[in-house]
Amino acid sequence: MNMVTVYTAKYCSFCEKAIVLLFRKGASFEVIDVTSKLKTRLYLEESTGSATLPQVFINGMHIGGCSDLYELDSKGRLDNLLDGDISADESKL
Repeated sequence: MNMVTVYTAKYCSFCEKAIVLLFRKGASFEVIDVTSKLKTRLYLEESTGSATLPQVFINGMHIGGCSDLYELDSKGRLDNLLDGDISADESKL
């Protein structure tokens, strides 16, 4: 299984929803709370082009936010991505 990192903020319902999906999938993931970490949030915004949370990375590759994660799941691609069967770039095709 690939390494999953989820950047979140407290009281963020989309963050909770993303975590629930990953938990339901049996994924091993690290949650990094950036609620009061302005430098980290600015870095995320600069590197991803998005100021929203959560921001999800699989094996260091940016996947997107909560809706992107659910879209991958609805297309049947999230399981393969989590298992390392396809790369993040292939998953968005």
